[in-house]
Amino acid sequence: MNEYLQLVRLHQARKRFGQNFLIDYPLIIKLFQSIHAQPDDRMIEIGPGLGALTRPILANIKALTVIELDRDLIPILSSLDNLTIIHQDVLTVDFHALKIDDRKLRIVGNLPYNISTPIIFHLLASASVIKDMHFMLQKEVIDRMAATPDDSEYGRLSVMVQRYCQVIPLLTIPPTAFNPAPKVMSQFVRLIPYETDPYGIESDETFFEVVKCAFSMKRKTLRNTLKPLFTQEELELCGIDSSLRAEKLSIIEFATLANQLFAKRQS
Repeated sequence: MNEYLQLVRLHQARKRFGQNFLIDYPLIIKLFQSIHAQPDDRMIEIGPGLGALTRPILANIKALTVIELDRDLIPILSSLDNLTIIHQDVLTVDFHALKIDDRKLRIVGNLPYNISTPIIFHLLASASVIKDMHFMLQKEVIDRMAATPDDSEYGRLSVMVQRYCQVIPLLTIPPTAFNPAPKVMSQFVRLIPYETDPYGIESDETFFEVVKCAFSMKRKTLRNTLKPLFTQEELELCGIDSSLRAEKLSIIEFATLANQLFAKRQS
């Protein structure tokens, strides 16, 4: 750990990569323990940085693959044994291609806060090959991911993440646990993709379209936001009160609307 902290002191964090390095060793161990890494896991770490989580993970599994964009960190990571490094923007990585045998992927990472949502959406597209995900994120992002209807934080992100995964918030982490310290509270979260779709959604594309349209104007009622897709009568046939706003609808109700729209287009 002393070697790692020395690296943190010497390395200049880059704002454009959203780098905030963990420096609280007891916390790092708690984060690692919450992952429950097993020797044969097919684990992928996004944004390993200087290796705060990489090192304890490597000490407990046979091999680890990391995805790192900052070329200055590659020589540091290359000194670690049993590590495969993908020097690439994570948004261009094909996670289906990383599943090389019958083991599903386990994803972990301290995600850059400035692009965390695009990364999560990119991973959700590969949810079928992922066993679970453990991420360090801005706490308010996790609040939004875990929110339920009528919650002020409930929105498109809540619906889209919960459509694919269980969202389990874990440890809350203060800015002082990082160098440099971010200006926000952070949190560690566990996302567990569903083995089978609990909502019976016929078409993901149609579901995305309905959710995006519904939340396009948050202050407007569904009668107005969904007008390009449904008549008021069609909404009522789905059992949806058209005077409500999108944040009142459950994921099951969004699924009902999406399936109705899909069926209408197929007929």
